[in-house]
Amino acid sequence: MTSATLRHSVWILRGNPLTAVAAAGVALFVLIAIFGPWIVPYDPVVSNVSEALLPPSAAHLAGTDQLGRDVFSRLVIAARLDLAIAVSAVGISFVIGAVVGAFCGYAGGRLDRGVGRFVDVMMAFPLFVLAMAMVAALGNRIENIVIATAIINLPFYIRFARAEVNVRRNVGWVEAARACGESHFSVVLRFLLPNILPAMAVQISLNLGWAILNAAGLSFIGLGVEPPTPEWGIMVAEGARFISTGRWWLVAFPGLALMMAVLCFNLLGDGMRDILDPRMRT
Repeated sequence: MTSATLRHSVWILRGNPLTAVAAAGVALFVLIAIFGPWIVPYDPVVSNVSEALLPPSAAHLAGTDQLGRDVFSRLVIAARLDLAIAVSAVGISFVIGAVVGAFCGYAGGRLDRGVGRFVDVMMAFPLFVLAMAMVAALGNRIENIVIATAIINLPFYIRFARAEVNVRRNVGWVEAARACGESHFSVVLRFLLPNILPAMAVQISLNLGWAILNAAGLSFIGLGVEPPTPEWGIMVAEGARFISTGRWWLVAFPGLALMMAVLCFNLLGDGMRDILDPRMRT
C-alpha cells in the first residue's frame, strides 16, 4: 500500500467511523476464530446436565444450553467454523469466477454469450434454494457446504469480471501489451486481472457476510453442519424451542453473533468501495 493510498484510507475512515468500527469488528472475529480454542473457559461439546439451562452469570457468561454446555464457549468455537466455511467458499468462487469471467469478457463472441446465458440461468433460481438442493444431494458435510456456497457465489464474480474486462480489453495499455508480443493468456492474467482486483475486493467483503448467513441458514434447517459441532445456525435452531419458556439467551447470543458478523462485513464492503473508488480521491 502506497503512502497516498494509506492517507486516502485514513481520510475515508475519519469521515466514516462506521467503516472503522466494521474493520475493528471483522478483526475481532478473525482473532476469536484464530485463538478461540485457547480462550474458551469450557469444552464446547462436553455436557453437564446438572447445569442445564442456566441463565447468564459470572460462571457462564452467556448461560448454558439444554445439555449444560457453556453457550459462550460454543459461540467462540463456532466463529472459527463459520468464518472458515465463508472464507473457503468465497475464495474458491472468487478465483474461478474472476478467471472465467475475465477470459469471457476478453474473448467475447460465442464463449462470452454462452457463459453469460449460463450465469443468467443460475441467477434465475433462488440461490439459497439451489444451495439446499446441492447439499441435500451431496450430503451435509462441511466440504459439501463449502462447495455449494462457492457455486452459488460464482455468478457474482463471473458477471463482475466479465463486465470490467469487456470495458478495458481495447484500451491503450492493453493494445500496447499485445503490440509488445504478449499472448492473450498473458494479457488477461498479467494486465487485466490485476487491474480489476481492487474493485472486486468490495464484492468479496459483501459475499463473505452472505456466505456466513448461508452456512448458518443451512444448519438452521438441518442441512448444514451436524450437531454437536458448535455452529451459530445450529445454536439458533436448538434454542428456538426454548423461547416460549423464557430461555432467551439460547437464541439471543448466537443470533447476535451472526448479525454482527454479517453487518461488519457489509459495512466494511461499503467502506472499501469508498477507499477504492477513484472519484473519492482529491
